[in-house]
Amino acid sequence: MPKFVPGLKLCKLFYQQEVTPILNRNFPKLRYSAAIIGWGSEVLGFDTPTSRDHHWGPRVLLFLSEKDYRRLKGQISDALSNQLPYEFMGYSTNYSEPEPNGVRHPVKITRGRIDHMVNIYTVRSFFKARLGFDPHKEFSALDWLIFPQQRLLELTSGEIYHDGLGELEKIRTNLKYYPRDVWLYMLAAQWTRISQEEAFVGRAGHVGDELGSQVVAARLIREIIKLAFLMERRYAPYSKWLGTAFHGLRIAKTLTPLLRQVLLAKTWKTRDRSIAKAYSVMAKQHNALKITKPLATNTSDYYRRPYSVIHGERFAKAIKQAIKDPKIKRIKTNVGSIDQFTDSTNVVEDLALCKKLRAVYK
Repeated sequence: MPKFVPGLKLCKLFYQQEVTPILNRNFPKLRYSAAIIGWGSEVLGFDTPTSRDHHWGPRVLLFLSEKDYRRLKGQISDALSNQLPYEFMGYSTNYSEPEPNGVRHPVKITRGRIDHMVNIYTVRSFFKARLGFDPHKEFSALDWLIFPQQRLLELTSGEIYHDGLGELEKIRTNLKYYPRDVWLYMLAAQWTRISQEEAFVGRAGHVGDELGSQVVAARLIREIIKLAFLMERRYAPYSKWLGTAFHGLRIAKTLTPLLRQVLLAKTWKTRDRSIAKAYSVMAKQHNALKITKPLATNTSDYYRRPYSVIHGERFAKAIKQAIKDPKIKRIKTNVGSIDQFTDSTNVVEDLALCKKLRAVYK
């Protein structure tokens, strides 16, 4: 294998040195946009040499106007197939046919047409495929709540290499993060999730179930990490990259040692004390947001039982009172966004099913 180059850099150079000259030579008046967004570890900046075995390599997304897409898509793809080099920086520009899940693998060839990964879309068709909605229309609060965060993160990460259509940057700006009251609703829901299980670390351990205490603690650590993403107004990726992305948060330096202590604790009492410190850090971070009046940041026993809790419901109640949008205030359930009430891959990857889950909020 050639020397590893981060995917975003490789694709940018590929676009600049190989794709752009072909477009300029064959379609000099073409207005288009080019980017790497939407999927792949390189889009998030998390790719490593291991990533190179599938759906990774010299590639780019091209976006055409509706008129040019109908008229020129085939011609542009053919020109690239016939004129691209077989390799770029040692990596094959030719790929296998897509597998059922869409994944393609690099396949080296030395003659014939190149089956490249310069994917061509209209802006509307691409975003409808990735989110299930027309990006040129205003999203409602319920739309935001059923967008999987992984999808939002992928669409706002990566890099735009050229925006000749003048649409990509605007759409990405609109998708940068949740509207304020949607964000507040999700914060309240996340504190609610913590409140529902925070006493169980101690309770399970107290009856001699150390394994059960560890399982609950691990669940709560994930909820604390997701709360940290919300507090810093950052989309959280799915489980594979959750810890990696967490280390990029400002609070991670303080929180990581505490969360590691929880996971490594040998007894429930040590585990309980360690997670209590993490709760206090999150409570202080909440107060720093200044979205409610300051709330107490120290933990206490759970109804006279020796289990440390922060009483997350206090934070949820105060945050909900700060919501102003009447449509969001009318939501009766405290489940939060789709990622907060389910982690089923079969659900969050099925956009048609996600749309049906709007019923949860009614």
